[in-house]
Amino acid sequence: MTKADIVTQVYEKVGLARKESAEIVEVILDTVKESLGKGETVKIAGFGNFVVRRKGTRKGRNPKTGEDIEITPRKVVTFKPSMVFKSFVNTNPEK
Repeated sequence: MTKADIVTQVYEKVGLARKESAEIVEVILDTVKESLGKGETVKIAGFGNFVVRRKGTRKGRNPKTGEDIEITPRKVVTFKPSMVFKSFVNTNPEK
């Protein structure tokens, strides 16, 4: 599923114009990105949590040369689905 597919779903289910649906989806995604950019957790009831985690410096290896390298600290976004979401995914048959 792509962002365009989500816009189409909003358009079909809510009945707004396609342009308005696209704007709503864009505002929601921008709000989530801004919050995560500030290091905040985004909690969506019945869906899950997006959490920013900090990863420290660690040792790695260049797979091409086998040389040891140091991987710099960074932030990563993780998603933890809610129990409702997990239950939904596990009870719906695959197509």
